[in-house]
Amino acid sequence: MDGDSTDQVLASRWDLPLVVFSMVRVAFGTLPLWAKALILGLFGSVVLWYGITWQRERGRRAR
Repeated sequence: MDGDSTDQVLASRWDLPLVVFSMVRVAFGTLPLWAKALILGLFGSVVLWYGITWQRERGRRAR
């Protein structure tokens, strides 16, 4: 292999978020609105629960 050609392509830092966003958009694009709302509500509840738990643990460690 000579030094003029490259066999590797470097990814930018936005490639992974773009791929994840595209996959989510395609996966949920055909779902009815009630299913999208249910999934978003469940995901939001988990994130909120994790945030509250993390904040409580952080407060206990600070004392």
